[in-house]
Amino acid sequence: MIIKNCLVFPILFSVLGFSCNKENKKAIVSESNQKIETVTEKKPRVEVNYSNYYKEAQQYCKTNNLNQNKFILIDLGLHSGLKRFFVYDFKKKEVSKSYLVSHGCGDNQWGRTSSKEKPQISNEFDSHCSSVGKYVILDRGVSQWGIKVNYILQGKDKTNSNARSRAIVLHSWEAVSNSEVYPEGTPEGWGCPAVSNESMKEIDELLKTNKKVLMWVIKS
Repeated sequence: MIIKNCLVFPILFSVLGFSCNKENKKAIVSESNQKIETVTEKKPRVEVNYSNYYKEAQQYCKTNNLNQNKFILIDLGLHSGLKRFFVYDFKKKEVSKSYLVSHGCGDNQWGRTSSKEKPQISNEFDSHCSSVGKYVILDRGVSQWGIKVNYILQGKDKTNSNARSRAIVLHSWEAVSNSEVYPEGTPEGWGCPAVSNESMKEIDELLKTNKKVLMWVIKS
């Protein structure tokens, strides 16, 4: 095969030792820059309007005599490498904190990020899935994970009624990052909403002073 133009075959010329190194380097740098730009541009600009959820949550808390200062919204419809655990302040009408949170691995391998974009949802025993619906955050307990603190979750809907029997609790996990990791995902467990150790320290302080907080898990 006769090669007439080294610019068309930069990689082959590099292997054969021809004198088009500069062109090769430019091509590689250019290709590298394109990759970097592509990764940067891939990060989505998430603009989900949760105002209806906030209104419904506030009414639900009033009707059911739950905490009317704060509530937690978790949106499993968002990529797991993005912050999707939101602490909403009813009085200020704004999100005061946001964190990364894991979801259940389902049929996938524990600790991987196989379903970072489309988590499986189930209320069934041994499904290893997260369940959507409203939960009331109850007693503070001891965990074998993270900072050794967990909170019991009482499922209030048909879609999460087995939460306590399945031992679904809010806890921290060393595998969860404190910062967004997109386009990578957050490691997946067996259905518990798990946050980073640093996040849990803040959440723990919140829940020690705010009892019977509503936690609503959705998949937008």
